[in-house]
Amino acid sequence: MRRFNDAFLAARPESAGRFDCRGLRTREHPATPNGSRHVGRAACLEVWRGIAGNPAGWFEPEQITALGERAIIQWRYCWGEGDANSIRGVNLMRVRDGLTVEGQGYVQGA
Repeated sequence: MRRFNDAFLAARPESAGRFDCRGLRTREHPATPNGSRHVGRAACLEVWRGIAGNPAGWFEPEQITALGERAIIQWRYCWGEGDANSIRGVNLMRVRDGLTVEGQGYVQGA
């Protein structure tokens, strides 16, 4: 999980190490209230590059908790200075045999 988190902080999700991820992305707009599902390395990398690759934004880690093969990553995503220019979220991750096999991301709602 540390490698995965470090990859996001460096805005280089492809360096997150080995993974075969089934990802659940939070809703992008009202037409997708339950989010959209992305399966496999290529699909997850595409989503993660779109998020982590935004030059105007950055992640600030708040806490990483490992519980066996599961982990919780709490973070803040910022696009400017101050609380009005950020949002909090959490990723629920699962690792098996050193491979990230599942990631579900949730963003704090208004």
